[in-house]
Amino acid sequence: MRKWWPLVAVSLGAFILLVDVTIVNVALPAMGDDLDATFSSLQWVVDAYALALAALLLVAGSLADLFGHRRLYVIGLTLFALASLGCGLAPNAGVLVAARAVQGVGGAAMFATSAALLGATYQGRDRGTAFGIWGAVNGAAAAAGPILGGLLTEHIGWEAIFLVNLPIAAAAVLLTLRVVRADRPRTDGRRARVDVPGAVTFTLAAAALTYGFIRSAESGWTSATVLVSFAVAAVALVGFVLAETRAGRRGEVPMLDLALLRRPSFAGLMGGALLFQGGAFGGLVLVSIWLQSVLGLGPVESGLALTPMAVASFLVAALAGRHTQRMAPRLPIGAGLLLVALGMYLLYTAMSADAGRSALVLGLAVAGVGVGLATPVLVSAATGSVPPRRMGMAAGAVNTFRQLGTSLAIAVLGAVFTHAARADLAGSVPDPHGAASALAGGQAQRLVAAAPKDHRSAAEDLVHRAFADGLQSVFLWSAAAAVLGGLLVLALVRPTPPQPPAPTASGDTEPAREAAARV
Repeated sequence: MRKWWPLVAVSLGAFILLVDVTIVNVALPAMGDDLDATFSSLQWVVDAYALALAALLLVAGSLADLFGHRRLYVIGLTLFALASLGCGLAPNAGVLVAARAVQGVGGAAMFATSAALLGATYQGRDRGTAFGIWGAVNGAAAAAGPILGGLLTEHIGWEAIFLVNLPIAAAAVLLTLRVVRADRPRTDGRRARVDVPGAVTFTLAAAALTYGFIRSAESGWTSATVLVSFAVAAVALVGFVLAETRAGRRGEVPMLDLALLRRPSFAGLMGGALLFQGGAFGGLVLVSIWLQSVLGLGPVESGLALTPMAVASFLVAALAGRHTQRMAPRLPIGAGLLLVALGMYLLYTAMSADAGRSALVLGLAVAGVGVGLATPVLVSAATGSVPPRRMGMAAGAVNTFRQLGTSLAIAVLGAVFTHAARADLAGSVPDPHGAASALAGGQAQRLVAAAPKDHRSAAEDLVHRAFADGLQSVFLWSAAAAVLGGLLVLALVRPTPPQPPAPTASGDTEPAREAAARV
C-alpha cells in the first residue's frame, strides 16, 4: 500500500483542481445575489480561472523544469489553497474574480506537474495502473462537481465550495513532502529558460479578447471599450508570434513552437480542442442560471440536472478508453465532436418557454458520450503528431487550447444569449438591454416582481420565453462550433508514423521518456 501514497497525493490535487471547474456553475446565482454581481462579473468568476490556467500551463511546465516538479506542485497547491481562502472570504465580486485568477495560477502549476510526478514515480505495470486511477479521479471530479457544489451551496453557503479545498490541499501538501521524491531540476540551458515575452503577450492577447467579448454583451460591438480590447488582443497576438519566432531563431525553446502549427494534424487537433471545449461546456453557466433563476430549482436539484453529461462522459471514457486508444485518433475525436454537436442540437430542439429540467437529459447525455470519446484521446493524439522532443510542449498546448476554448466560449455565448433575449424583450420593457443582462445574471424573479401586480403573469411568460430563446441561440452556436471542430479533425488529422527518439550523448533516450512522463 505504501507505494501508492504518491498517487494519493497527486490525485488529491487533481481532484480539487478539476472539481473547481464545474463546482462553481451551480453556485453562480447565489453568488450573484449575495455579492450583487452583474452577469459579466459572474462570467469572470468562471473565466478568470480558466484563462489563468490556459495562459500559464506552458510557462508552468518550463518553471517545473527549472525548479523541480515536486517543488512547483507544492507551491501550486499552497497558492491554490490561499486563493480558495480568498474566494471564500471575498466581500465583493471584484475580490472574488481576482482570487479565482490566483486559483488558476496555482492550478496551472499543479496541472503542469502532476502527470510528470506520476511518470517519474511509477514504472511498468504500476505506471499504467497509476495513470488509470488518476484519470478516473479526473472524471469523478467533473461528475461530482455539480452535486457537491449544490450540496455545499444549499446547506452551508456558496463560500463553502472554496473553503472545502483547504483541508484537502493541506493533506496533499503534507503527503507530497513525505512520500514523493524530490526531482532534480534540469540545468540544460535550453530547458532552463522561461519564455517570459511569450507568456506575457499570450496572456494579454487571451485576456483582452475575452474581455472584449464579455463587454460586447453590455456595451455593444462598436463601443470604444470593445474595439480597444480587440485591438489590444490583435497587437498582443502579433507580439506573441514575433516573440516565439525570435526565440526559435536564437536556439531557445519557445513557449509554443509555431512551426508545429504547420503540421496539419497538430493544427487540426489544436482547433478541435478549442472548439470541443467551447461547444461542450461554454453554455453550462447559462443553463445553471436558467435552472435556478427561471425554474426555481435549488442548487442541489440544479446540480443533479447537469450530471447526465458528466456521468455519461465518465462511463464512456472508462469503458471505451482502452479501445479508442487503438483507433486512428481522428475517429474518436471527430465522432466525439459530432456527438457533442448532436447533443447541443437536441438541447436546442427541446428548449421552449415551458420546458423543464427533463428537457436537458437526452441532449446532455448524448453530448457526454461525445466528451467521453474525445477527451481520453486528445492529449495522446497531440503528442503523437509531433517529434518526441516536442511531446511535453504538445501536451501543454492541447490543454492550453482547451482552457482557452472554455473562457472564450463563455464570453461569446454570453453575448449571443444577451442579443437573443434582448430581441424578445424589445417593445415589452423600457430597457431591453438592461433586462437581458439582468436575465443572464440570474435576476429573472426580480424582473417579474418589478412588474405591476396585474401584469406579473405576462411578465413571467415573457421571462420564460426570452430565456428559452436565448438558450436556443446558445445551443445552436455550440452545435455549430462542435461541427466545425469535428470537420477540422476529420479533415486534417492523420496517423503519424512512429518516430525513433533522439538519443542523448550517452546513447539513451531520456528526453523522450521524460516527455512521455510529462504527458
